[in-house]
Amino acid sequence: MKRVFGVKKDKEPPPSINDASDRITKRGDTVEDKIKKLDAELARYREQLKKTRPGPAQEAIKARAMRVLKQKRMYEGQRDMLYNQTFNLDQVAFAAEGIKDAQQTMSALKSANKELKGMMKTVKIQDIDNLQDEMMDLMDVSNEIQETLGRSYSVPDDIDEEELMGELDALEADMGMETESDGVPAYLQPDKEPNLEEELNLPPAPTGHAPVPPGRAQDEDELGLPAVPHASLRG
Repeated sequence: MKRVFGVKKDKEPPPSINDASDRITKRGDTVEDKIKKLDAELARYREQLKKTRPGPAQEAIKARAMRVLKQKRMYEGQRDMLYNQTFNLDQVAFAAEGIKDAQQTMSALKSANKELKGMMKTVKIQDIDNLQDEMMDLMDVSNEIQETLGRSYSVPDDIDEEELMGELDALEADMGMETESDGVPAYLQPDKEPNLEEELNLPPAPTGHAPVPPGRAQDEDELGLPAVPHASLRG
């Protein structure tokens, strides 16, 4: 059956905008190369015209130059047309990319909107306000507890502040008088060690040398100490 009716061929996918733009750009580059070759040929003819005298030879060179110039103008028109087509394709491609970006943006916004709606169902403004009020109440209670625990039990409540200020002024006046008289306040001066001998009226301590009777010299040994008397042995 396939031999009789044949097989249905698969359709080729249509060319994309980028493929078409690349193909047209290549054609434009080819035409641009042809124009450059014609420019080089015209420059050669121009030099020949400068060196050739007027006459049939010069007219022949002019005819060939006119033919090359016509080809150049034709190729320039084709090049401009191809470049315009490339520009149009670029504009279409830019618009298509913009639409794709818009579609992706819309998809992202829809997904985010759906997610936000689900999250807002679990969060209520009234619950937030109640939570804030409860936190403020707890902070007030905590401050009251700290103030209660920080009270001093030994300080009476009926202290006269004016009386305390008077005592403070008197203390400052005493400190000023001590500073003027001695140069250093009494409470900053070092303590003096008491002299126990003067307080108890004790006699002076012995020096370790026995008093020598008047008129008798005391013998001393080699070290300068009092000589010890030796007992004499009699037979």
